[in-house]
Amino acid sequence: MSAPAQAGGEPIVAKRQLVEFLEAGCKPREAWRIGTEHEKFAFRLSDLSPLAYDAGIKNLLEGLTAFGWTPVLENGAVIALSEPGGAAITLEPGGQLELSGAPLETLHQTCCEAYRHLEQVKRLGDRMGVGFLGVGFHPKARREDFAWMPKDRYRIMRAYMPVKGGQGLDMMLRTCTVQANLDYASESDMVRKLRASLALQPVVTALFASSPFVEGKPTGLLSNRAQAWTDTDSDRTGLLPFAFEPGMGFERYVDWMLDVPMYFVFRDGRYIDAAGQSFKDFMAGKLAALPGERPTINDWADHLTTAFPEVRLKRFLEMRGADGGPWNRVCALPALWTGLLYDDASLDAALDLGKGWTPSQRERLRQDVIRLGLKAEIGGRTVQDLAKTLLGLADAGLARRNRLNDAGEDETFHLDSLRRIADSGRTPAEEMLDAFHGRWQGSVDPLFAEYCY
Repeated sequence: MSAPAQAGGEPIVAKRQLVEFLEAGCKPREAWRIGTEHEKFAFRLSDLSPLAYDAGIKNLLEGLTAFGWTPVLENGAVIALSEPGGAAITLEPGGQLELSGAPLETLHQTCCEAYRHLEQVKRLGDRMGVGFLGVGFHPKARREDFAWMPKDRYRIMRAYMPVKGGQGLDMMLRTCTVQANLDYASESDMVRKLRASLALQPVVTALFASSPFVEGKPTGLLSNRAQAWTDTDSDRTGLLPFAFEPGMGFERYVDWMLDVPMYFVFRDGRYIDAAGQSFKDFMAGKLAALPGERPTINDWADHLTTAFPEVRLKRFLEMRGADGGPWNRVCALPALWTGLLYDDASLDAALDLGKGWTPSQRERLRQDVIRLGLKAEIGGRTVQDLAKTLLGLADAGLARRNRLNDAGEDETFHLDSLRRIADSGRTPAEEMLDAFHGRWQGSVDPLFAEYCY
């Protein structure tokens, strides 16, 4: 989830300001950066139960300040950490710990950042009897086993989610993801990158699928995280069919966001419940939660964080379709998207892959990979075949970037874990299922030991 809201900002008097806010994200190629976010479940080694705020998460955050992190408070409670380079550590609703990485120039830097963070939390976890697990959906715990984090925006979302879908609370409490954030040069560049990443997001969902269990049992699905998102809130999720229509641009995305119901308004250090209300009404001074008041640009920035499509547009593009996973796949996700989207030839070829797919085909693929993984098909091709093609394009794009580490290696080796998955035709979830029916003897408990960071 997003960092704490900020009050103030320029008053909004016209829709054009909302468009300009997104336009301000345009950057020249030399200023493009890579941001990586990854979430993990914190659990007690003694009984594998989720870690509650007052019984571990708070101590964990406070302990991380010894490594130079600065606490961020809400109502007197530490709910996030920050550092000068732009990175942050935030809490998901059920205590999932998220590193929101700084915008970095190379994938080598991204991998070092993730490694440094995991080393820090592991050192603290070892002293506290706590482990950290990167998978897409909690393999064992029930909803009621989680303690909600003390963040007011989650209180508002918690009440609203069940009104709009059957699995919104599961999404909040029991899922983890890894995400890549990438820049765009112009409106047309944004549209090309958005269309390519939306169309191909299901292929990435298949490559990263690592959540076949719910409450200790196989469900018949390979990504229960992806399934939860299909039943969360259709007003603010999905593959954005309008993005493929003529006339797509910043203003069209703004129009969609204006139709997305609000969650809250942040005023005087507190969150005011505006769930289900209209940002258009807010602009007209008719918001029921704040009669007569009009929004600021910071309210708009907050509102942008309350939509959850498979690719989200802010002042950069967020790739949101992957299950959480081990350290090497944390590095692999930004590697895949960087190779595809930051190289013109690879981006052209990626767009060609999805050319001609209809909205219903794209949605069907999104649904099919949840069950079938790399065996799903679209347009006469398997997702495994598409994944191999995508990885080839990403590899070529990274090779042309030619960003070398201290050993003289370019960024292509960060794709190795995904190559192994694509070549095998088997998702990480299927490997887990083999273990469950074999050496784990029908229990998910060994998963916590084998997949712990």
